[in-house]
Amino acid sequence: MVFRNQPRYQRVIRFNRITIKDNCFIGARAIIMPGVTIGPNSVVGAGAVVTKNVPPNSVVAGVPAKVMMSVNDYAERCLKTTPEYDREAYLRDKRKELLRIYPAG
Repeated sequence: MVFRNQPRYQRVIRFNRITIKDNCFIGARAIIMPGVTIGPNSVVGAGAVVTKNVPPNSVVAGVPAKVMMSVNDYAERCLKTTPEYDREAYLRDKRKELLRIYPAG
């Protein structure tokens, strides 16, 4: 660190526990700062920089991470935007069924 060579700061440590409670999802390349707790049933978006505790049952994203919505609201949004599809066909050949639902170009 820039001040580490100064005698007054040579013994400073900047580490602390990160606590992740039950049933959380942490997106790819999320950064969680020392001392932060991720509450139970929460989602941290990909690439988020989490500098404060995440409340239970919430979805956070951004730099710095902010609460975007509750997990229940996110689940409802996912349900509303999921198209109709043939579940049996999806289980047999996921790629083929997804290409049928979302045709290229």
